[in-house]
Amino acid sequence: MSMELMVWRENEPITREQAAQTYSLAQGTPPADTVVPEVAALAKEVPGHARLFPEHALIVMEPDDLDEVSNRVFALARHYGLVCYDPQRHLVHNLAPLGVDPETQLHTGDGMLVTNPDLALVHDVLGTLSPQNPFAVLVTFGRHFIQVSPGYELEYKEGTIRRTMVPALEEVRRAFHEYAIGERGFLERFHWSAR
Repeated sequence: MSMELMVWRENEPITREQAAQTYSLAQGTPPADTVVPEVAALAKEVPGHARLFPEHALIVMEPDDLDEVSNRVFALARHYGLVCYDPQRHLVHNLAPLGVDPETQLHTGDGMLVTNPDLALVHDVLGTLSPQNPFAVLVTFGRHFIQVSPGYELEYKEGTIRRTMVPALEEVRRAFHEYAIGERGFLERFHWSAR
């Protein structure tokens, strides 16, 4: 069964609900030869996967190439200044606001990889932890990372790995947000044990 992403321009960050509504409304749009230039440029970089419409493109992927193509599309959407909506995961990739380190990557247990993810995406991804998505991690390779798994076991590594259990999703989201913006208040709030 094929899966798809939708890319288009937005003037400001949007919510998952707004992205889902835009995606739903776009379903009745007829294909077009004339397309927004940034959307057309992105489509050229994923040949064989894009269906073009006047204001957006649908990037269609088969399960075998889902991770590779979707991760490429996330990067291309940022490069071309486009919003990307993932209807399967019900996640939207906005252009801003971002964390402090453009090399930070968001990895998930269901195969998503996003370099320099927007803060709302990080927030929303944490709500998708499940047996099908068994972890989420923000990593700045060679320096440090923060990771969580279902049940809210939080790990932080900077030199040594520390581990703690966090009681609620909102506390996990707060810790990931702090990590992304370069703050480390979560290190003081929780009782950590060395691994």
